[in-house]
Amino acid sequence: MNEPTRPGAAVSRAQYRRGALLVAGAALAWSSAGLITRAASTDSWTTLFWRSVWACASVLVYIILRDGRAGFAAFANLGRVGWGVAISFATSMFTFITALHLTTVANVIIFQAVAPFIAALLAWAWLGERVTGRGLAAILASVLGILIMVSDSVGKGRLFGDFLSFIMGTSFALMVVLARRRRDVPMTAAACVATVLTGLATLPFASLEVAPFDMLLLAFFGIGQMGLGMVMFTAGVRLMPAADAGLVTLLEVVLSPFWVWLVFGEDPGERALIGGGVVLLAVFANTLFERQAEAH
Repeated sequence: MNEPTRPGAAVSRAQYRRGALLVAGAALAWSSAGLITRAASTDSWTTLFWRSVWACASVLVYIILRDGRAGFAAFANLGRVGWGVAISFATSMFTFITALHLTTVANVIIFQAVAPFIAALLAWAWLGERVTGRGLAAILASVLGILIMVSDSVGKGRLFGDFLSFIMGTSFALMVVLARRRRDVPMTAAACVATVLTGLATLPFASLEVAPFDMLLLAFFGIGQMGLGMVMFTAGVRLMPAADAGLVTLLEVVLSPFWVWLVFGEDPGERALIGGGVVLLAVFANTLFERQAEAH
């Protein structure tokens, strides 16, 4: 007869499963970005503006439901670092959507996938955090993969889109390092401020008259892809080890180019696929080693 399961262990396994499902749901929501961008007929300014409006509304509702009126005190407690997080996040959002209009979804997502490696280099240079030999090998492999991938963009007029993708990954990495430096930064409030900054920056160039179908897509872009995705991730990552959550979020890297290939037949090119595969393998291996280290 099997031994009865200890209540604590059962709860732990249940929490882990719930956390994994939430993080997987977040990755699935995030993976729709390229698909929505391709499906909507709006330009990048209009897409950014309305996505920011809907995302801001959804995050505000989440803050009110979670914390009530007390949640608004977090905005007053952002401080300089919190504002730095918000500005970095806004820059990342701006370059992310703009890059999706100028290069393939696969290229943008691969640059997003290497953001943790960029963050590791920034943390080493700024905070003095040590970069392990394994981490350095993953960084070098990622650089090789990106060079292969970008070589395919040179002759296809996608180089500026790749450059914006690099800015996107770097600004996101800066946000991560700032949040690591000050772990008391209210991240939900900072994300909400980032959507306001992005909305204000794009308002003068955006169209306020949008076709109903496009508005439906942009509403999902802000509420579902960004807002709900962020809520599911922040809820799920608390219930499982960070390295495990990192492995699950790799679903976004795989699914994002798959959706646009399936629906629109977007082919990133052979070298882009090879370079992206090298980067994805480096990210996967590094995250798997982190998971094993956490287990011990």
